[in-house]
Amino acid sequence: MRRILTLLLLAAVCKDARAQRLDPDDYVYPIRQESRLCSANFGELRPGHFHAGVDIKTDGVEGKPLVAVADGYVSRLSVAAGGYGRAIYLTLRNGTTAVYGHLQRFRDDIEEHVRKERLARRSNSVNLWFEPGVWPVKQGDVIGYSGNSGSSGGPHLHFEIRDTPTQRLHNLVREGVIRPEDNLPPRIMRVHYVEIDTLDGVPVRSTPESYAVVRESEGHYRLTRSEPVEVGRKGYFIAEVTDRRNGVYNTFGVWRVTASIDGRPYFEYRMDGFTHDLSRCCDAVSCYPLQIASRNEAIRLAQLAGSPDTFYPVMEERGLVRTEAGEKRLLRIEAEDDSGNRSSLEFPIAGRAESFRAVPDPTATALFPGENTVVGVGPEARIRIQPGSLYEPLFVRPERLDMPQGSPGVVVLSPAYRFLEATTPLREPALVTIRAQVPRQLRLRTVLAGRSRKGGLYHVGGTYSNGAVTAVTRTTGDLVVVADTLAPTIRPLFTEGEDLTKTATLRFHVGDNFSGITTWTLRIDGEWVPCDRFPMKGTLVHTFGTPATRRRHTAELTVRDGCGNAARYTGTFVR
Repeated sequence: MRRILTLLLLAAVCKDARAQRLDPDDYVYPIRQESRLCSANFGELRPGHFHAGVDIKTDGVEGKPLVAVADGYVSRLSVAAGGYGRAIYLTLRNGTTAVYGHLQRFRDDIEEHVRKERLARRSNSVNLWFEPGVWPVKQGDVIGYSGNSGSSGGPHLHFEIRDTPTQRLHNLVREGVIRPEDNLPPRIMRVHYVEIDTLDGVPVRSTPESYAVVRESEGHYRLTRSEPVEVGRKGYFIAEVTDRRNGVYNTFGVWRVTASIDGRPYFEYRMDGFTHDLSRCCDAVSCYPLQIASRNEAIRLAQLAGSPDTFYPVMEERGLVRTEAGEKRLLRIEAEDDSGNRSSLEFPIAGRAESFRAVPDPTATALFPGENTVVGVGPEARIRIQPGSLYEPLFVRPERLDMPQGSPGVVVLSPAYRFLEATTPLREPALVTIRAQVPRQLRLRTVLAGRSRKGGLYHVGGTYSNGAVTAVTRTTGDLVVVADTLAPTIRPLFTEGEDLTKTATLRFHVGDNFSGITTWTLRIDGEWVPCDRFPMKGTLVHTFGTPATRRRHTAELTVRDGCGNAARYTGTFVR
């Protein structure tokens, strides 16, 4: 009876899994073009998030017509300086939601509605939601035009399909909705080995040992060394992999990585889909210290305590490889892309006589993922780490460092403090407070800054109050109190009094030395008008909404940075 119930349960699970897959015949291609080339794929490992969709090339230009991939309605429109910029969301009759990001503009009637909403709200950024009967669409209807808005490094369409009830994202190439030309197997670039020991319930790792890889033939790789890789009694491997596609020079993420030892599978990572609350867990799927320094995907062939099971269909002993001294074994690693192309690497390993042993450090403090912990450096600096922030237990050695050098306009007001290493990712933000002596005239401009690997300072944020700066942040590494004293810069991209009657836009170049542009207000003849910001280009753009009358107009632009410094421009143009 128990066997029958188990079989019935497995059948139900498999049926449910099949029901959740997309039917490619339900959808048409989201953009009217012939090349159908992509620049990024679903699930790529990026610092802080998995890539949530596919990026479709638009031949380096804007203005390609975007179409509804299936029948449904416009359920959401958003306009923002960052993220997806101009984005449109279609709720489809088949139970999914299609997302189009980085648009140049919406369809004319939708664009006019958005313009009126922005004027009524006096807001450059808007997020609008609609009921089914407001903007219905049929499959193939034009809904907007491709662009380069938001956090976009070049013209393209970011496209997603989500399950509407759960908002779970689908792997569009793997499920056949987007079908790029691809017969190129993934590339296995190098392999690393890490030994593990445990002190007081905290894993301690050896320095990674790295091994070069060469390609023997298409899809087949080997190590450059012929002798076995020596391993300890407990450790795991990390595979650096990447992928290519026909017709483009871009690199892509892999769909699946598997590992077996002596023919027995013990590890599998697979990117079939995820919900947004799991997106940041890419920092646990990857070996984060290697990932942030590599152009490849550094996939850890092991599972951290806080890495979700959903990404690992096969997992034995959390991916740990146990090898006794003198024991010889055969390890095989396979990488597969979302088009089904595969590559493999096979090499022998041998247990070494001496294994890695962690040395206790009396200055170290143990942190555990489930605890609410406060760690301090003297009386002047502390960090509060909430439960769920860490992916695994770890030791930290908080310390006070030298005062770093500030760049022009940035006044450094404290030493640097290091609570966590910069290679420690946080899933949830921490609360950081650092006390410092701040002159009264600088207090409204005072925030926390981080120090990069090259020594430069970058804006983290926070506010000054009662002798200390407090910030909620996921930034780890060196933190320091600074004041930003320079206002943003504004440069009109037209000459004073220029005739713009044949121009559709009013454009400015804006920049900032440190904390970045956060707000901007444009008035024409004293009236507030919407203005789009393109942070990757450093421009602010107003699109005229009325016909030219050949009159002289006054433009007034005010821009503020993240520390409250303001710049103002006043000038005239003819239109």
